[in-house]
Amino acid sequence: MQMRSTLTSILVICLFSSAQTSQAQHSPSKIYNLLIGTYTKPGKSDGIYVYEFNSETGEFNYKAEAAGIKNPSFLTISRDRKHVYSVSELGDGEGSISAFSFDAPSGKLDFLNSESSGGNGPCYVSVDDKKKYVFSGNYGGGSVAAIPIKENGSLGSDIQSIQHEGNSINKGNQDKPHVHAAVLSKDNRYLFVPDLGTDKVNIYKVDITNSKPLTASEPAFIGVKAGSGPRHFTFHPQGKFAYLIQEMTGTVTVFNYEDGKLNFEQSVNMPPVGFTGKIDAADIHISPDGKFLYGSLRGDLNELVIYALDEAGKLTYSGRQSTLGKTPRNFVIDPSGNFLLAANQNSDSIIIFKRDHKTGLLRPTGKKISIESPVCLKFAPIE
Repeated sequence: MQMRSTLTSILVICLFSSAQTSQAQHSPSKIYNLLIGTYTKPGKSDGIYVYEFNSETGEFNYKAEAAGIKNPSFLTISRDRKHVYSVSELGDGEGSISAFSFDAPSGKLDFLNSESSGGNGPCYVSVDDKKKYVFSGNYGGGSVAAIPIKENGSLGSDIQSIQHEGNSINKGNQDKPHVHAAVLSKDNRYLFVPDLGTDKVNIYKVDITNSKPLTASEPAFIGVKAGSGPRHFTFHPQGKFAYLIQEMTGTVTVFNYEDGKLNFEQSVNMPPVGFTGKIDAADIHISPDGKFLYGSLRGDLNELVIYALDEAGKLTYSGRQSTLGKTPRNFVIDPSGNFLLAANQNSDSIIIFKRDHKTGLLRPTGKKISIESPVCLKFAPIE
């Protein structure tokens, strides 16, 4: 009887240990790759940098870099994490898209090739989940392009380019089209293209089996208030809502979303009431749990504005936080939602903030990554 009891105890211990081991093997990783795109134009940085980031502690370590790439100011990572695509602003209105193979464990980036961005002044790049096309938003030329991807991840030259037309009321910034993003819907069936120069979000159907994958959707666009300047666009994790940040007014517009169609729901103004300085709104992101939205203001404010999201996707103001630097062109929330990293382009720093999951508010950790002209931050799992 005593032997049977002992054997039962051993069996229970073994099963418990096995369950713990299995759980540990399947627990989410706490260590991520952080890829950083920069402006090399001032002769400061060298290209794309890769750091290791601990989402529990906020600690980081340098891993690798891809030097010699001019102005890789926006990056995207393929879903399988084997390739990275970067814009390259070459000056004089020209531009290209560069392809890299990416080894996630080491962080090593190997240059494959570059192709035309399909227009002047590329500022945004995205890639579909099947890795068939890269989509480029060209600010200088006011166009969007689809660039085919070859089997080895490099880029092909049979490019589809669509030129936008029109203007809006702001002299200088809106005399002609200025495409500022090219964002795929979660099902990869639509591409949303904010155009700062025309005050529209253009909508395209996407068919990756076609050599010309982009066709105008129905409706082909949704307009916003004249003089707003649409910039970046993001979807709620649930996919039911979409959010647009507008550079010139600092407005965030909320849309209900279904099957390629946007319906206006709400607008909020990020600058403080009565503010008369330069706004220059930039980036927009939602926390992984879908409970909070963050928008960045450059200009004379240099801060992040925080909103709570309700079940209908609407925004309620929660607070604001200085980015402790100048010109937060881009920021990112780590996949765990524990930290927000703000890239201050003109003060050569990436400031690490701790996020409160309940309130959404940010607290400076005292940690920062010193890197010259950081303008794009992307996280990717290592395993």
